[in-house]
Amino acid sequence: MFNKTHSSRAKLPEHFLTPLIMAAALLGTTLLTGCDQKPPPSFQNLDITGNRQFADHFELPDTNGQIRTLADYRGKIVVLVFGYTHCPDVCPTTLAQLSQALQQLGPDDAKRVQVLFVSVDPARDTPSILAQYAAAFNPSFRALRPANAAQLRQMASGFHLIYEEVPGSTSTNYTMNHTAASLVFDTNGKLRLYARDGQGVTPWVHDLHELLGAT
Repeated sequence: MFNKTHSSRAKLPEHFLTPLIMAAALLGTTLLTGCDQKPPPSFQNLDITGNRQFADHFELPDTNGQIRTLADYRGKIVVLVFGYTHCPDVCPTTLAQLSQALQQLGPDDAKRVQVLFVSVDPARDTPSILAQYAAAFNPSFRALRPANAAQLRQMASGFHLIYEEVPGSTSTNYTMNHTAASLVFDTNGKLRLYARDGQGVTPWVHDLHELLGAT
């Protein structure tokens, strides 16, 4: 009596088995496909992918007077750094940190990143001054300069930038209060990140790696 076995599982009719087998096979295929997909990027700066409140393009003169757009940098990550050459602290710190970040990325990946310093003080930031200023931090850095006050306002409105002149001791000895942040476009020209200035080199290296790895 102890040698007898009993199974509580009833045999399923054959017409029930086929759909179950197909469902199991489909689930297995889905899981395998999911394993092959790359996980979405995890950024340390603010991810604004798909945010329609920001402009998705720009048209600004470079220091040679040539109008530049995202199409000129297709295939590269574009970092827009907003500031002015008389800036005492935040602007030079951000540019220095970006230069260090490119060095840490290595020469091959660094070639796929274009840093553009965009002036919010075109009255004093002449093309020649801007070009020298940007290149002083890294030879690959370039600068853009709104041609006039109207173009500066349009750009600031599209990218939600705040800027204002703070009077100094003379009419030319003033400072500029401005939004201390940079915008990052991916290699396909899509706006991806809002990077607050002053966060150090590590977040830049991490997020640039993430964007380069996603392409």
